[in-house]
Amino acid sequence: TFSWRDYRDLLVAAHQQLGGPIELVWDNLNVHKAAGLREVAASRDWLTIYYLPPYAPDLNPVEGIWSLLRRGWLSNVAFSTPEHLVQTIRRGLRHIQYRSDLIDGCLAETGLNIRPT
Repeated sequence: TFSWRDYRDLLVAAHQQLGGPIELVWDNLNVHKAAGLREVAASRDWLTIYYLPPYAPDLNPVEGIWSLLRRGWLSNVAFSTPEHLVQTIRRGLRHIQYRSDLIDGCLAETGLNIRPT
């Protein structure tokens, strides 16, 4: 796993190689929000970090799919093994895969427009 120092070193190397400003959009992983990394970002005018909100289903259609799974196939089940959990998730995803209306609904919540090429 990367520490905040590893991220710092990676960003410095990327900046040196690219020679321009870097703008990051990161999730709320604890190492991404470490005090040391925030200090590094504040001290470098070429580095800007934006953080996603802690939970943003309106930005991520996958959240809608997980919500369907949690409220359906995964609700009120005591899983006996990790394999049982995986099998149940796969079964639920297979059902969702064949219900394009469910997928379309998850996309519609985000405002994303998927255009076939």
